[in-house]
Amino acid sequence: ISHVFNFDLPYDPEAYVHRIGRTGRAGKTGIAITLLTPGEQGRLRRIEGYTRQKITPATLPTEADIQASRDAGLRERMLIWLRRGRYSREQAMVQALVEEGHDLAEIAAAALKLARAEEKQRPIEPLSEVRSDAFAPAGKRERRPRHPVDPAPKPVPSRSNAREKGMVRLSISAGKAHGVRPNDIVGSIAYHANIPGRVIGAIRIKENHTLVDVPEEFVAQVLAKTGQ
Repeated sequence: ISHVFNFDLPYDPEAYVHRIGRTGRAGKTGIAITLLTPGEQGRLRRIEGYTRQKITPATLPTEADIQASRDAGLRERMLIWLRRGRYSREQAMVQALVEEGHDLAEIAAAALKLARAEEKQRPIEPLSEVRSDAFAPAGKRERRPRHPVDPAPKPVPSRSNAREKGMVRLSISAGKAHGVRPNDIVGSIAYHANIPGRVIGAIRIKENHTLVDVPEEFVAQVLAKTGQ
């Protein structure tokens, strides 16, 4: 694949490397784009330290930039067909319209309007300005846990079992103090254990740990795969 988009930075740098590595197989190159929130800067620094590479910030395109790109793409597709010359039926239609008294430039404009009709399904939404001051200062360090983090899920004591029938509650030694979010938990377990993210149940993120409910049938698989 040519592009990988990260909507949520994984907590584990190795998972990030594995994910973006899908763009560089068989000697090909690719682009990885990450959408970053101010609270994820700590994860970004960990990934940069792990990969020993600086991730370069990019400037969001303006509405005019996006429209110009669409215009350029449409123009290029037109030039391709002009070089091919295989449009005899369409040329006959144009000739008929000219004979009816329509202006040639107006015919071409109407044809272009039809050609880009699909763009209505992809409207350009207003883009808010990215404020650099919304990000924490470079010298500010992300809050660290008091104890070493072992993110591998573990069964919790029976008194804390999941209330939902057929679910087992697991504990992960990473919580709010580590910047963990529900999407991180679902994505990590689903990816590493190879189970559908939709089957994962309730998630309770505490200060230094997280409780997550997993269907009983997948518990052994989750414990075996995510602990590797």
